[in-house]
Amino acid sequence: MTTAEILKNVRRIEIKTKGLSNHIFAGEYHSTFKGRGMSFSEVREYVPGDDVKFIDWNVTARFSHPYVKVFEEERELVVMLLVDISSSSLFGTQQRLKRELITELGAVLSFSATTNNDKVGVIFFSDKVEKFIPPKKGRSHILRIIREMIALEPDHKGDTNVGVAFDYLNNVLKKKTIAFVLSDFISSPYQTSLQLAARKHDLIGIQVYDKYDKELPSAGLVQVMDAESRQTMWLDTDDKSVKRQYAEAFEQHKKYSVQTFRKSGATLLSIRTDEDYVKVLQTYFKGR
Repeated sequence: MTTAEILKNVRRIEIKTKGLSNHIFAGEYHSTFKGRGMSFSEVREYVPGDDVKFIDWNVTARFSHPYVKVFEEERELVVMLLVDISSSSLFGTQQRLKRELITELGAVLSFSATTNNDKVGVIFFSDKVEKFIPPKKGRSHILRIIREMIALEPDHKGDTNVGVAFDYLNNVLKKKTIAFVLSDFISSPYQTSLQLAARKHDLIGIQVYDKYDKELPSAGLVQVMDAESRQTMWLDTDDKSVKRQYAEAFEQHKKYSVQTFRKSGATLLSIRTDEDYVKVLQTYFKGR
């Protein structure tokens, strides 16, 4: 992909996802993820209905009528995106590739965070951590994140390892963060790493998948290649037992992810490449 194509895609994604963030998700995001506490803002005159416990007695005595202290939420949070850029994300047969869906989700979450004055950082991973972008604020920083989500290619071509992203998150960020994990979770086991990360951070996994990750289409005898191991083999896609084994392998990965997140006290959402992710995110924000 040329630089001009990357910039064009960045602009297209910014227009789409920033609009969603401003008009749909900003309120839900703010109410879902609370700040770290309340800090003193100002003193104003008491009005009926104010909580008497917030009366500032020193100011009240000075002006001979009641004043109350006003507090505001310490809003600034850190949001981390753990983004899977392994080769299996470059698959998609419906509206978009899994990588494209991950990019849109990451952009929506980033703009929602920055609209609420929160910092955003990213950990890109495959079978190892490929790149780390420290948390910062601002539009130019978000555009850099989107550009990397579009163009960054993994140095390694091995099987996905979500666990290395969790381990890196624990090592590089000492304070509690909100971490969204964007992946198909077709990965080597990561239960221990997830449990350790979930003790410190607020973790939300978003599992992206394609229709044909789940069911093998009937196309006769075809040669297929594993996107990550690069191994090839011939497959009879009309064979019922082959179809069953293919579907069972997907369900095993999904079951492992669901159980592992649940046991760790973390959240796992699931979005298909041809699904309306807006509805899924809205339901999560409102129901949390």
